[in-house]
Amino acid sequence: MAVQFELVSPEQLLLSEDVEMVVVPGSEGDFGVLAGHTPMISTVRPGVIHIFSDGGVSSRIFVAGGFAEVTGQRCTVLAEEALPVDDIDRAAAETDLQNAVEDIGVAGNLGEQKAAENRATTARAKLAAIDAPVYQ
Repeated sequence: MAVQFELVSPEQLLLSEDVEMVVVPGSEGDFGVLAGHTPMISTVRPGVIHIFSDGGVSSRIFVAGGFAEVTGQRCTVLAEEALPVDDIDRAAAETDLQNAVEDIGVAGNLGEQKAAENRATTARAKLAAIDAPVYQ
């Protein structure tokens, strides 16, 4: 049995396909979704969605956060930002991290500090995604 997986960004539907399983980086930890999963809603932390088809990982997609809704037949992720792991530019992520860390140090208020911390978290997650092994 397959589960319908949909990945949606603020601009468009990025992916809609039947998959064997999807592993989502939930805020409380990664969770796998198979057909027949118990319904749930979770926030999504910056990390990698692993999509399984034909007995293995067919796609790895970085998401910068968002929400996931799971039913017995479907998993929908509403992502703030999404891109294939292979499209992440290491140099750009390292620069983003350096700039965010500098911005944390000079933040004029709590809002600016929190925004810079979120950018740093996302940049660290991108770098981790590049180096992380693929589920087997």
